[in-house]
Parts: sequence; C-alpha cells; structure tokens
Amino acid sequence: MNTDVLIVGAGIAGLYTALNIEENTQVLIVTKGEVNCCNSYLAQGGISVIRDEEDFDRFLVDTCRAGGNENSINAVNLLVQESRENINRLIELGVEFDKTGDEFDYTREGAHRINRILHCEDRTGAVVHDVLIKRCIERENIKIIENCLMEDLIIEDGECLGIQINLNDKEDDIFAKTVVMATGGVGGIFKSTTNRDVTKGEGMEIALSHGIVMRDMDKIQFHPTALYEKGKKQRFLISESVRGEGGILLNHRGERFVDELKPRDVVAKSIHKELKESGEEHVFLEMRHLGKTFITRRFPSIYKECLKRGIDITKELIPVLPAQHYIMGGINVDMNSRSSLENLYAVGEVSCTGVHGNNRLASNSLLESLVFSKRAAVDINNELGKVCIKEKYDISEHIERMKVMIKNEHITEGLLREKILSLRGDLKDELCDY
Repeated sequence: MNTDVLIVGAGIAGLYTALNIEENTQVLIVTKGEVNCCNSYLAQGGISVIRDEEDFDRFLVDTCRAGGNENSINAVNLLVQESRENINRLIELGVEFDKTGDEFDYTREGAHRINRILHCEDRTGAVVHDVLIKRCIERENIKIIENCLMEDLIIEDGECLGIQINLNDKEDDIFAKTVVMATGGVGGIFKSTTNRDVTKGEGMEIALSHGIVMRDMDKIQFHPTALYEKGKKQRFLISESVRGEGGILLNHRGERFVDELKPRDVVAKSIHKELKESGEEHVFLEMRHLGKTFITRRFPSIYKECLKRGIDITKELIPVLPAQHYIMGGINVDMNSRSSLENLYAVGEVSCTGVHGNNRLASNSLLESLVFSKRAAVDINNELGKVCIKEKYDISEHIERMKVMIKNEHITEGLLREKILSLRGDLKDELCDY
C-alpha cells in the first residue's frame, strides 16, 4: 500500500493537515480506533484568537506568562499572528461559532486578560471535528482507514519511508513520500485523566525508540476541574470557561481559597494543596449563581452529563479535582512541524513546538493544532515534488526490533506479568502525585 501523504491520527490536527494538502495529492489518514475516538472530540472550552492589532502583545504576553516565560518566542509569535486566518478557514469550512446577535460571543478563561475565546456552546472540539470529518469525506483525494494500528515507523538511511501497521489482525506496510504523526498525548498512562483511555503515547514511544529528538517530556498539565467520581479513571472535564463565566472554587468549609482565573498550574496546585491539608477527595465548583437559563444555554453538555450522574448543577455544587489533561512536550519540531527525521512531521499534542512553555494557556491547544498543522501542510505542498516513494527497505533492523518485542512479551507471562501490571498501577499513582 502506498500514498503521497500518510497521516497517523484523526484528531483535529490530523484532519486539518489533510484539508490543507493540495487536492492533486493523495492523502491517507489512519487511526487506531473510530474517527471520533480522540481527545479533540472532548475539547469543550474553545479556541483562542487575536481580537485585533492591539491584542497582539497582550495575547503573546498572556501565553508566555502562563508558560512561565519558558515558551519559544518564535512559536508564540506565529501562534498569535496566524490565529485569525485559521479561524477564518474553519468558518469557511462550515464551523459556526456562537454569536450574540451578529457579533461573536467571545469568552474568557484562566490567565487571559480579555475575552478572546471562540466557542461552540461547550462542545467546541466535537463541532469542529465533525465539520472537518465531513469535509475530508467530501474530498476525493483523502481516504480514512479506521481501526488501523501503527506498530512502527519504516526508516532507512535516516529517512522515514512509511509505517508498519496492523489492520484486521494482519501486518502490512504503508509507504509514503511524507508521514505526519498526529497521534495525540499520554493521558492513558495516568490513574486520573480527562483524556481517552486509549491515549497512551504510542506515537511518542515509537519516535523515542528510533532516537528522534524529543523535548520537554516532563511538562505535564493537570486541569484543575475534572468531575469527581469515586473510583473513575477517565474524568469528565468541567470546562475552564465555567470559571471564566463566573464560577468559583470552594473548599468543604465553603471558603474560596484561590483566584479561579490564575493559570492552570497555579489553580491545580492550590486545589492539590487544599486536598492534602484537608484530607478530602475533592473541592467544589459553584456556579448556581449564574442562573439556570444561562447555565443550560451556555453549558448544555456539562449540564446534561452532570445530570446523568445525579448532579443538577443549577441547584448543587459540583465536586471537582485536578486530573491529567495535556502534555506540553513531545516530538521536537521546527516552525513547519518538521521532526529531526527526514520526511517525518508531527502535529498536535504529540509534537512540541515550544509554544506552551511550562504550562499551556487555556484554549491554545486547538489553536496550536490549527496553526502548525497548516504550516506543516504548506511545507509538504512545497516539498512533495522532491520526494519519491520507496517501497523497498532493509528489514534487518525491523527483525531485530521484533525479536526484542517478542522477548519482552515472553518475560511478561505469568507471575512476572502480574507484578509488572501491579507496578504499572503504582506508577500511575506516583505520576499523579508527582
């Protein structure tokens, strides 16, 4: 099997890359599950965007302050500068952001000094993803294969030639002129996460195993307000926009203990400290004062999901706690999303442009996916004619890697396997505490 451009992952980053590839280029998207089984689909809050020329410096500074001033300033400049054109592109594709009258209904979230976040109620990711999927299906040059697991990269002489896959329990190779990794984050390895459980960082692991340059892998973001449900691993997210619209955090004594609109790391650490000191398992998010009409109109998904769990957020406090949400690190890429391996790009959460620094600013994740996926596509369009598909490669390296994998499978049988699974559970606990 071969194609011009192979994209691994069908989240917003992967789909948007595909839609910006020229229509005379064959694009194949593979995803290990169904197309909507991705973290993009869970995104609630919205997408940050520059309001006007006067907002450029404010937006840049807000992003860098949230990131502890450890951000790549070049990446932040591009993020802010190209935000509006990518929002306009989404609108052209059919995304309808919420409006009040004829004006966009910008909201505010933590560490933003002004309202600059566009949203589609409280299910922005799902709405955008649905539109992008529809447009991809309409394009004759784009093909999507679901339930197709990437097992390895095909590499020869420092060049990425394609990937090895498992499709319907059959091994196969896909060769491509260019490969784009859009495989998402690492939430599945944590005991408490807002991510899909299937998001286990396999793309990063494969890249790391080949010596592809990685960056900032220790920079993990915990979202301050995930819904508390005893014993649950995957946590339903209570969007930061709830606090942006006036929601407040309370401890079990009914006291406010943190400025709700501080950066996420500050708020999450404050909640963690409160829980350690009090011995409680959660704090509360109060939004009843916003009124039922506003709550059900602005946050219909959160209202319905909480109601399913027996919580009427128009009448009751919401029990919340921090949960792993995002990784700032990943495959190190340049400003055109190129990795250190020839013909391999990385976009979305699997990549690291340095734009987020130590801590991502709220609603900058989807924006990063848009800006740097578009830049990847433009670069691919410019470079594709210089690359040929190579369908023959030296399989000796792959055979050796498979021997190691088989050996590892054998040693994880029986009691030793049970011990490893137990240690893995302990490690998940330690990761969250750390």
